[in-house]
Amino acid sequence: MMKRHIACLVTLLTLAIIIGCSSGDNGNEAADPLPIEQGSAGETGTPTPSVSAPPAESQTHEPEPSNAASPPPAGEVDAVSAILSRMTLEEKIGQMIMIGVDGTAMDQTAERLIQDLHVGGVIFYQNNLKTIGGAVKLVNDLKAANHKGAAPLFLAVDQEGGKINRMPADFETIPDSHAVGKSNDANLAKALGGLLADELRAMGLNLNFAPVLDINSNPNNPVIGVRSFGNKPDLVAKMGVAEMQGLQDAGIIAAVKHFPGHGDTSVDSHRELPVVSKSLEELQDFEWVPFRSAIESGADVVMAAHILFPRVDNEVPASLSKVIIGDQLRGTLGFDGVVITDEMTMGAIANNYGIVNGSLKAILAGSDIVMVAHEYSKMQSVHNKLLNSAKDGTLSERRIDESVRRILSLKLKYAISDEPTPIPTAADLPNEQIREWKTRLNQATSGRK
Repeated sequence: MMKRHIACLVTLLTLAIIIGCSSGDNGNEAADPLPIEQGSAGETGTPTPSVSAPPAESQTHEPEPSNAASPPPAGEVDAVSAILSRMTLEEKIGQMIMIGVDGTAMDQTAERLIQDLHVGGVIFYQNNLKTIGGAVKLVNDLKAANHKGAAPLFLAVDQEGGKINRMPADFETIPDSHAVGKSNDANLAKALGGLLADELRAMGLNLNFAPVLDINSNPNNPVIGVRSFGNKPDLVAKMGVAEMQGLQDAGIIAAVKHFPGHGDTSVDSHRELPVVSKSLEELQDFEWVPFRSAIESGADVVMAAHILFPRVDNEVPASLSKVIIGDQLRGTLGFDGVVITDEMTMGAIANNYGIVNGSLKAILAGSDIVMVAHEYSKMQSVHNKLLNSAKDGTLSERRIDESVRRILSLKLKYAISDEPTPIPTAADLPNEQIREWKTRLNQATSGRK
């Protein structure tokens, strides 16, 4: 705890010096990087920085959450405000986009997206992370490309365990969440979060799209299944929150997913638009139990799903819905952390709403980051759409600032950095700890059905 406070003070003092020395700048140059130290995380709990009043279209979506964590120190709020005040509109828009990259090596287009579009984060898939040495070099090259960025990059991955494993083959395998859920042991789930964090940290990554908080209630579900801890809300809440806390305590940002709940779908949103005909009350009493518990326990990031809930909003899926993101997630559940969409090139969006227009709808609905992980031209088009919408008044800069404040606060809270990551040796990997944990899991589940 003391180390975290010291790291935060160092960060704020460094920023104050930089801003003081640069106070004469006119703001046209790229803003100074967020001056944060590598390797220490802030206190768990959602940051709640003071923000300007939101624009008319979202004023009803931002009530003061009754379960909010204590406000951050005034210095932290001032640091975010200082960075925000020096950012260009283009830089702000860039922070609201997460991209993917092609292959295993840095290319000129990815470099341009970082340097010219100022994108705020990158997601990695298994095809990017073939070998440890090559993957860490790619990570470091992306960090280096961001050396003039307004803030360090989110470097994200879906590392759940089981079939959703993105790590190179050098890492010991981790079982799926369903196998962990059988133990009904929150200590094992929290330890799993710590091990996943160790894996990400070894690779230079800082954000994990896990845990899955979907309840596996539909046996015909083609996309969740064993990715879920189980088919009972309380079990999923117990195990999912524990894994989230294990990640956070180890300094890795956890993104809980897929709100409002993907467990009762019979269609894969990667290909088609799932439709779930549940009422708001049914969602609140079942699907939202794990998400409510996670928010109350300090969730920092929520991923929004591409699912249509016609009895709640019959026009657009959750990820694009003001009713679901603004009124319910932000309002009823009181979540004031970062909301990121599921991947926008998935068939559910691309085939029904369009990637570009859908991205604007997502931001207007209350999401902070849109994920566009495939095809560089689509990433450029989304950036252009958001930028032009800001210039013509469709998307107000106050609405943009609202999201960028959350993003910067999260990056500051976890002290993420663009400093290069050393290429780990076999001894640096948490393989022995994973094997020991799997032995404990096997012992806990022996004899259980």
